[in-house]
Amino acid sequence: MREFNAGYDWFDGMSADEIYAAQSPASGWQTETPAFRPTAGMDGKPRWADFADPLDAIGARAGDIKRAARGQNHERYSRFTPREREALGAMGLGPQTDRTKLRQRYSELVRRYHPDRNGGDRSHESRLQRVVEAYQLLRGSDAFA
Repeated sequence: MREFNAGYDWFDGMSADEIYAAQSPASGWQTETPAFRPTAGMDGKPRWADFADPLDAIGARAGDIKRAARGQNHERYSRFTPREREALGAMGLGPQTDRTKLRQRYSELVRRYHPDRNGGDRSHESRLQRVVEAYQLLRGSDAFA
């Protein structure tokens, strides 16, 4: 097998333009495979074959996934006001957070971003301020009652 591979030249018989096209990152994208066929059964979602550029197709699919996730999380986040949901995001917390987790996360973030803990580095000051404001809002929230 090693001998065969050593003597094999995939580009044998190709012109310079054909070699260049074969080495392109999008090479083979135009070739239809079962998973990428327009009839792949995606039920209204963007179909791979509708895009000339693979990155556009991936971006469209990712947008659908994000929209679906937002819909699933809506019920779990419904106990929080829009401002409280934004504050949870600023602290990197999810909808299942309780007061204990809130305090633990606040303590962790203050230690991480406070200039006294970072050798006087003040580059994280705005992030620290957002965390403090988020905690002040969330600690008085009725959602934790």
